[in-house]
Amino acid sequence: MNEALALTGGIIAAGEGSRLRRGGVTTPKPMVPVAGVPLIASVIGNFIAAGIHSIRIIVNEREQDCADWVRSRFSTIDTDIIVKTTASSLESFVEVAAAREGGRMLVSTVDAWCAAADFVRFVEAGRRRPIEATVLAVTPLVADEKPLWVSVGDGNRITALGGTSGELVTAGMYLVSSTVRRTAPPAGLARLRDYLRWLHQSGEPMYGEVVDTVVDVDRPEDVLLAESLATATRRS
Repeated sequence: MNEALALTGGIIAAGEGSRLRRGGVTTPKPMVPVAGVPLIASVIGNFIAAGIHSIRIIVNEREQDCADWVRSRFSTIDTDIIVKTTASSLESFVEVAAAREGGRMLVSTVDAWCAAADFVRFVEAGRRRPIEATVLAVTPLVADEKPLWVSVGDGNRITALGGTSGELVTAGMYLVSSTVRRTAPPAGLARLRDYLRWLHQSGEPMYGEVVDTVVDVDRPEDVLLAESLATATRRS
């Protein structure tokens, strides 16, 4: 398959879900249901809808049952599940995305809930961007306590990443270039957002593709918002 079209997938699902737990949700974060579907199943289903059938997934060591469930539920696709407790989202990203060889990879956090049709549109738009670029899903729906603000210019080229305000925020879905997959983060970066900012400042070409309705499911109220969007999607 043409390298510009061939994609593998990655899912970051190693977080502890501490804000959900503080809100009384005891279910492991990847298995938290939205409209009856566990978050991890929704993300995998979105990848399949986009034609991606090879997915590397990381879960933490307390979520072995989740890993077993995924292997059983999605036995017909190629899943490589890493069971490892990591110190940060950046470490999880490196575990999932790093490769000596290989083309672009579509990486999603497990808590980035969106409808399958919106996810597919993002993937299709990202595929059309230059193969050497990294493409971020961005959204005007700010449902995050600490959003990473994004500014875009002509042709949706990202002109600023970070800052204190804006019209768009990152949405937890990243089509990363093969160069990024082979570039180790510099020492001292604590989070994935720090790495993204560093990449942008270092000259990595980046584009933003707008997805109108993405919910970062970190709190019980986020589950309710995602469920309302899921209901609206089914009715439309």
